[in-house]
Amino acid sequence: MERIAVIGAQWGDEGKGKVVDFLAKDMDVVARYSGGPNAGHTVIIGDKQYILHLIPSGILHRSCKNVMGNGMVVDPEALLTEIEDLEKAGVYIGDNLLISEAAHVIMPYHKKLDALNEKVRGKKQIGTTLRGIGPAYADKASRIGIRICELLHPEVLREKIEFNLNIKNTIIENFFGEKGFDADELYEKALGWAERIRGFVGNSVSFIKKAIKERKSILYEGAQGTMLDIDHGTYPYVTSSNPTIGGILTGLGIPKEGVEKIVGIVKAYTTRVGGGPFPTEDTGDVGNMLRDKGHEYGATTGRPRRCGWLDLVALKYAAWVNGLSHIAITKLDVLDGFGTIKVCIAYNIDGEITEEFPADPVLFSKAKPIYKELPGWSGSVRGISDVDKFPKEALQYVEFIAEQMETQILMVSTGPERSETVMFGK
Repeated sequence: MERIAVIGAQWGDEGKGKVVDFLAKDMDVVARYSGGPNAGHTVIIGDKQYILHLIPSGILHRSCKNVMGNGMVVDPEALLTEIEDLEKAGVYIGDNLLISEAAHVIMPYHKKLDALNEKVRGKKQIGTTLRGIGPAYADKASRIGIRICELLHPEVLREKIEFNLNIKNTIIENFFGEKGFDADELYEKALGWAERIRGFVGNSVSFIKKAIKERKSILYEGAQGTMLDIDHGTYPYVTSSNPTIGGILTGLGIPKEGVEKIVGIVKAYTTRVGGGPFPTEDTGDVGNMLRDKGHEYGATTGRPRRCGWLDLVALKYAAWVNGLSHIAITKLDVLDGFGTIKVCIAYNIDGEITEEFPADPVLFSKAKPIYKELPGWSGSVRGISDVDKFPKEALQYVEFIAEQMETQILMVSTGPERSETVMFGK
């Protein structure tokens, strides 16, 4: 029996989907606790590729129950499409999916407002996925959001839609000069969603509590990453929820004792999507090589990711904020062929050297990386599944990362497939 948290330690896109899929085979439950369809967890099994935006990655294991927690925001249309696509691919959904009745609903007006808000920002765009995540969480904080359970109560649903559209249409029509939404049409559409998801909806807190008391194995699946956390990330270039450890407790309704092992997912180099400072970004040959070799294009947006060397200042910050006990290093094979590998060990900010990650975005935008150079390795680590077959320099690289982060190595991914994984211990 294990209760493991899997948390992105960088700016998202670390490879959480593969790690969760690999660990899920030994789990009774996989639960997502934050975010929405802005996530894009890619899992490759043989010649099949699955991209999961809302449903936990454990759904690919028949014996695993999957929970979408109260901390999530759910787009019913995207969810139903995902369910259909998985079922067409032969994946069993049935009673293996539970959607929290307390999760909030992403409505069509959230997506429209997301796009309009981003457009009006001009050159100061955040780089949102345009999935309505921010506006949905804003309504949650404003106490006017619609929850999954309210889709199942027609009278309450109609009242909340009419109330919200009085506000949203005023903004959409009067400020942006765009066409608003018809309450009757939206109500009928929402009733259709309700009928199709009704069988999946339940009390997720009660379900997780029972699983913990029965000493079931549980994996808590994070989305996005620490540096995108609304409180601890590079604000304002962040998501609208808490992908960090605290989000697990609030997003699933569990006590701190419900988590036993905290695994940070660390890509062997750094990537970022959208705007915001990125000290180790390389816009030249190195960045292009990392992008091409790592196929660094967003699973949700398709946008090319910004690429650069590993940033240990940010990673040590992530280790502290989350209390990481272990790390899983992904995409190590992408570094094959580099004679020298650089790692940022400190920042130079206005002439001052610091190893601390700054919360002040003005200071962070001035951060210049101070690098330590490590030797690359000859040959390739691609497909290696035995630690004894690692090139000496590759082993030294991953051990250096773990030492600096004061964590243990749980596993290293040497390729996109399940089998291309090295377990270091538990």
